[in-house]
Amino acid sequence: MNWQTKLQLTDLLVSLVQHGSVTLSDEENRLASYIYYQLQQLPFFEKNPEHLQQHRMEDGRSFVTGFVKQSAKSDTIILLSHFDVVGVEDYGVLKDLAFQPVELTRELHNHLDSLPEEAKEHLLSGDWLFGRGTMDMKAGLALQMGLIEKAIHENWDVNLLLLAVPDEEVNSKGMLQSLPALSQLAAEHNLNYLACVNSEPMFQQYPGDDNLYLYTGSIGKLLPGFFCYGKETHVGEPLAGLNANLMVSEVHRLLELNVDICEEVSGEVTPPPSNLIQKDLKTEYSVQIPHTAVTLFNVLFMKKSLQQWKTEFIQIARQAAVNIEEHMKLKINAYARFESFSKPEYQVSVYSYEELLAMAKEKHGEEEINSRIAGVIQANAQFDEREQSIKVVEEIASLCREEAPMIVLFFAPPFYPAVATEEEDELMNIAKEFIHTWNAEGVNWTKQIYFSGLCDLSFVGKANLTDHQLLEKNIPIYDHSFSLPFNDMKSLQMPVFNLGPVGKDPHQWTERLNVAFSFGEFPSMLEDLVKRLAKVN
Repeated sequence: MNWQTKLQLTDLLVSLVQHGSVTLSDEENRLASYIYYQLQQLPFFEKNPEHLQQHRMEDGRSFVTGFVKQSAKSDTIILLSHFDVVGVEDYGVLKDLAFQPVELTRELHNHLDSLPEEAKEHLLSGDWLFGRGTMDMKAGLALQMGLIEKAIHENWDVNLLLLAVPDEEVNSKGMLQSLPALSQLAAEHNLNYLACVNSEPMFQQYPGDDNLYLYTGSIGKLLPGFFCYGKETHVGEPLAGLNANLMVSEVHRLLELNVDICEEVSGEVTPPPSNLIQKDLKTEYSVQIPHTAVTLFNVLFMKKSLQQWKTEFIQIARQAAVNIEEHMKLKINAYARFESFSKPEYQVSVYSYEELLAMAKEKHGEEEINSRIAGVIQANAQFDEREQSIKVVEEIASLCREEAPMIVLFFAPPFYPAVATEEEDELMNIAKEFIHTWNAEGVNWTKQIYFSGLCDLSFVGKANLTDHQLLEKNIPIYDHSFSLPFNDMKSLQMPVFNLGPVGKDPHQWTERLNVAFSFGEFPSMLEDLVKRLAKVN
């Protein structure tokens, strides 16, 4: 066997990392072919080549499935991983070594003074390997490939389906486009997907957290946007207009790190929201004030429904509107001490995108509006889904400019449902037994419901999707350049678990993997969980 010892797994990891598979890069697709080629050499796939497939996606990229059927039972466990990584600009002068983990780890000894203290300690211990993708999440992929190899060699009475996907770091298109393939495989082979086990690395709950976590779900994500349409004016007459940058700034002030909208479930708390994009929409310099601007926020959630979130965001927008009106009134009155003039009054309206769209269709006709939306998306095809969403809202708002000043709530891709394995599910008892057994061995595991790093489990776990139409109606590009396979997601819902290796600093230049634990003690733990779930002695 080739992927069983610590050295063998490290060599496999290094070969995976050396494919600098940044999302949407050519190397991302080449790595899919490399994974396929490596799995092709396993005895089971040599005898059953049709069970190993490289699936071509709509955009030319690929995901890989390897179905190992060694049991007469229909029960099957999915082993899920992603093989794309984020970029490496943060590595600075070491950027050229970001995908060469052995050389990077060696070179970092010459940069000890620039390393954070914990990273320095890890480097000097000799137990850690640095590099982009070592932690997030090519070590998990290597471990699952090793598990597949061992299951074949030892002829476990189990059915395993390895699923390796691209694009997890951006839009999860790899996972989303794999859902029909999962349904097709289930139909062809009469499979019952017992559970999905992901091997994303453990995430720290707080700085210095060294606990080991078995996750039984994954956190959800919304990307609410607030489009602000003010009133244009010359910069020499600022009180005659309403600057959209003032408007988005007030929304930002109310929402940034707002702990009042954090969720707490079973002692777990979501991080507060934080801004990801904020800008005015002027395309060139002029002495006209910016009268359109937008701000988008990362919001993580667990139990709240989409309707509850929409209500909260509308309330925040309305509070921002009141504050903006009061601020402008205060400034206008203050300036009136110097000049006598007719004081303008500003009333800021608040709409959802769904409401704005309905007004536009009533004013201009449904055919005209649909044509304009399609035209905007086509004209901006070179931009990502966030930018396209903003462009559509801007176009529709411009057709309803008499409603300004206004704040429009919309949602932009991506959307990750929050998923959690139900407490009463039989497999939850197995997970608890797993933790109890290893804790008795002196390895302290903790059960955590929600994996906080976001992952593709969101699209196969048990989620509340009852009000997904609300999302569809408020994502401006829905059913154009973005959509979600809600029917497949509903039909594939299964218990989900995340058990992964130990690393530190994902998406940072100090990203690293604890090789000593992850490729030493951990493989037997992953094997134990999978065997327990599959009821293999």
